[in-house]
Amino acid sequence: MSSKTLLIIGFVWPEPNSSAAGIRMLQLINLFIEQGFEITFVTAANHSDKTFDLSSIGVKTQIIELNNPSFDIFVKELNPDIVLFDRFMTEEQFGWRVTEQCPNTLRVLDTEDFHGLRKGRELALKAAEEFSISHLQNNTTKREIASLYRCDLSLIISEVEKEILTQQFKIDASLLYYLPFLIEPIIKSEIAVLPSFESREHFITIGNFLHPPNFDAIQYLKKTIWPLIKTRLPNAEMHVYGAYESQKITQLNDKKDGFLIKGYIKDVNEVMQKAKVCLAPLRYGAGLKGKLFDAIQNGTPSVMSTIAAEGLFGRLEANGFIEDNPDAFATKAVALYENSNLWGIQQQLGFKTLNERFNSAAFKTNFKNKITDLSDNKDHYRKHNFTGQLLMHHTLQSTKYMSKWIEEKNS
Repeated sequence: MSSKTLLIIGFVWPEPNSSAAGIRMLQLINLFIEQGFEITFVTAANHSDKTFDLSSIGVKTQIIELNNPSFDIFVKELNPDIVLFDRFMTEEQFGWRVTEQCPNTLRVLDTEDFHGLRKGRELALKAAEEFSISHLQNNTTKREIASLYRCDLSLIISEVEKEILTQQFKIDASLLYYLPFLIEPIIKSEIAVLPSFESREHFITIGNFLHPPNFDAIQYLKKTIWPLIKTRLPNAEMHVYGAYESQKITQLNDKKDGFLIKGYIKDVNEVMQKAKVCLAPLRYGAGLKGKLFDAIQNGTPSVMSTIAAEGLFGRLEANGFIEDNPDAFATKAVALYENSNLWGIQQQLGFKTLNERFNSAAFKTNFKNKITDLSDNKDHYRKHNFTGQLLMHHTLQSTKYMSKWIEEKNS
């Protein structure tokens, strides 16, 4: 019996040491490997020195081109059982080609996070307005939801985002599948060897500097929150880590003020275990925040904004404090930094969250069953998604011919 085949069309090459998106992609790849799939990963993006070596885990790779019929030939010959689109932008570019060449292939979209929600929050922040449905109904949201309908299934990383999609936009829940970050349980022996409160020092934040919400948060931290902390803890330092450091990030470095831009770090665990408190004052964004998972896994309590904490704790208590007011944020950060008993309590709450809400074993079997059911009954499910049929029809008439025009222009 021949192996099942999965084609992943990546927005970028996975960089698990640079971004949460890279970690997410590798988790998905491993899920499908465990299900016995032969996997090919393709993307039109360039490699970087931070790209994960997919061949080391048996994944084939190939470069593809945008607006080029060579992809049609490639995908028809491969004829995969499933295509996984990495973010809605790749579905826009390649979804119609997959549908034309491989109509029986199951189409799955990994949203990574709800881009339209992030964009709406950014628009509200820049306009100094309270976030509302009018901000949410932006062009990014319209494009993204069209992609959700055109696919057989969309993976949603946050319960909050699934609720928004089903309640605000009335998307049928059968088209959406909640699949968060998948974490191996943290056991007592691992907790026992983590550095103690007394052996740690300084504050930390981490995140890919190319991601606009991270850059905004670092600016906000430097200008508004850090001065409030520094006046109360004059010997403390703020260590800022992240990939793709630019000049506008470097110029935030201030040794006198203890605000230090540390740049790219290959092993986040090493620096997270040395830090006493993680700070995540994100003012807009979506999805789950990789920095907070890193902090919890390394026993580092956090102070975070509501948006940073979204989708993480459910009904459980946070591993630290959730504050949006800068004065309250700074006060809680100082309290965590100075009080070992409080710090220890919050650390344990983090372990509880990961073990109860993100244990990979709790998701693997259900996901496998969902994929099997969809594959076996795709015609049935597609008949009940007329909106998806409608949007695919119009996509084939519009996006297809725009792409064809670009092909001709480039030839």
